[in-house]
Amino acid sequence: MEDTTQKPHKEAKKLVLQRPKGTQDIVGEDTYRWSTVETLCRTMFQQARFQEIRTPIFESTELFERGVGEGTDIVSKEMYTFQKSDRSLTLRPEGTAGVVRSFVEQGMSRWPKPVKLFYIGPMFRYERPQAGRQRQFHQIGVELFGPESAAADAEVILLAWRLFEKLQLPGLTLEVNNIGTPECRERFKAGLRERVEPYLAELCSDCQIRFNTNPLRMLDCKVPICKTIYARPEIIEFLESDFGNDESQKHFADLLDILTSLEIPYKRNFSLVRGLDYYTKTVFEITATHLGAQNAVCGGGRYDRLMSDLGGPATPAVGWALGQERLMALVGELPKPELDFYIVTDVHTAAFPLAEKLRALGAIVEVDLSFQNFGKQLERAHRFNAANTLVLGSDEASADSVQLRNVTTKEQEHLSAEAFDQYAQRYMSQKKIN
Repeated sequence: MEDTTQKPHKEAKKLVLQRPKGTQDIVGEDTYRWSTVETLCRTMFQQARFQEIRTPIFESTELFERGVGEGTDIVSKEMYTFQKSDRSLTLRPEGTAGVVRSFVEQGMSRWPKPVKLFYIGPMFRYERPQAGRQRQFHQIGVELFGPESAAADAEVILLAWRLFEKLQLPGLTLEVNNIGTPECRERFKAGLRERVEPYLAELCSDCQIRFNTNPLRMLDCKVPICKTIYARPEIIEFLESDFGNDESQKHFADLLDILTSLEIPYKRNFSLVRGLDYYTKTVFEITATHLGAQNAVCGGGRYDRLMSDLGGPATPAVGWALGQERLMALVGELPKPELDFYIVTDVHTAAFPLAEKLRALGAIVEVDLSFQNFGKQLERAHRFNAANTLVLGSDEASADSVQLRNVTTKEQEHLSAEAFDQYAQRYMSQKKIN
């Protein structure tokens, strides 16, 4: 006989959804801080006639292999790459290669020079998450195409430095170096290998690989034993020999003259090479003492041959990118805009038109949507720290008036619609002056 007794259901496994490792939610006060910094960047960039560009989040893998360099850590072990049919696509690990691809594809070489572009958005690298380094991170960057003079280098550095001054970032240092032309770079790689080879067995496994694939990247290593080796007198003496040719040395001297005239403090860092393959002549970083070992806030340089390497017309270029997570770690508290008017009401047919009129003046307005009694609504207005509380009940609506409570003056008065319009205009005018 079939057992028809009902068996207890096995309890379903509780679904727990969490963000992927190496990513973060930006919420609450942080969202306001991020958007405020982004707004400042857009304003300052546009004042210098840089235009925003928005490139796809994923591109052909070949773009980064050719642009960034197959021997770099980014390409060899940090990219998010996936296959679709016979195409290999990669989530962008940095911004410059995509901007250059767009420059070529969109025919920007025909635009009046210089062409100045900036971008703000997420990037992706599959690396071990740590403070200030996430698998999805955000970059803000600028790229300047056309001029080959050191004045272009100075303009992008000036833009970054003034941005950080505006944000009152602490403990900043501008480090600059000249890595010469690609031909100089090859001679430098050979010379560096020659001086490092006696210590090769003592280097970390990554530097042993970089010795053959991309020796410049060795100088970026943060492993203590490697840093000790690269600080040996014969290696430092080689680095300080300034391997640039006459052209790149003059370019660099011109840049330093301009930085001095702008009273932007800098120091020469002969070990600064920037590991991406496309850099030539000027490279620079802005570092912060408050960030620990991974202390670069902003980095960039000149890349005069990348355009032609990616199939476009030969075009001099210079730019930089900053990591927004690291930037936000340095940005202090930002003043949050106050709530100008809180409308306590149970007559929303009158409250919403009033809110619209105030917002048209530039005011920040909250309409209570709860339909709770006015006592509870007034408590909420107090918690939100509204500068002005408006009571708009059925009596006020029928009389075309409001009850106004000013938090600063503690005054409370009954105003006609016309009198309140005059008050609101005076309040907003005074706020703009302050």
